[in-house]
Amino acid sequence: MPAARESLLDAAYTALARRPWSAVRMVDVAASAGVSRQTLYNEFGSKDGLARALVRREADGYLAGVERALAAAGGDIGDRLAATAEWTTAAARENALVRALLTGCWSERLPAPSLTGVPSSSAVPAQRRADGPLPSPGELVGLVRDRAVAALSGPGTSRPDLAELARTCELAVRLALSCVAAPPDEGGVADVVRGALPRQPAGRHP
Repeated sequence: MPAARESLLDAAYTALARRPWSAVRMVDVAASAGVSRQTLYNEFGSKDGLARALVRREADGYLAGVERALAAAGGDIGDRLAATAEWTTAAARENALVRALLTGCWSERLPAPSLTGVPSSSAVPAQRRADGPLPSPGELVGLVRDRAVAALSGPGTSRPDLAELARTCELAVRLALSCVAAPPDEGGVADVVRGALPRQPAGRHP
């Protein structure tokens, strides 16, 4: 039931914005989504399963936003990495779960599922995926870097240029994370990234 699952995740996310995760009740999540409590348990198995699914969805949503930023920015490599950095800081500012995923800092208000996978007997494919490993901050850096390299390199890019491009992309991601922890002046994230990147980043335009 993909529609019911998304409605339940939306309801859980809304509930989390209003109260600590420890105070979020499964019965209230089901009622807010307009489905039965049994449907909720069929989808997620438990409150811990719901937490893992919610964290997985927010991680996936953040990475999808990275890909949109890389595709939509246009311009040179610096512009596209700056757009990715701006998305990263905006997502972390607006979404407490994304911020926790990026920084590893899970407050008492948030669910804090183990990043290692848990045994899963779920018949729901999406839940089996959620029960698998969740990305650590370092793994997220790598995932963003790899997406940026794929988006910014061309078919003729040499291996040394790919390696240099990967270093440039990782630098941009790590600068974005520093701006999450210590935000620059408004509108300054892009300038921080552009100012720190090599003048002529390796790699070719797609």
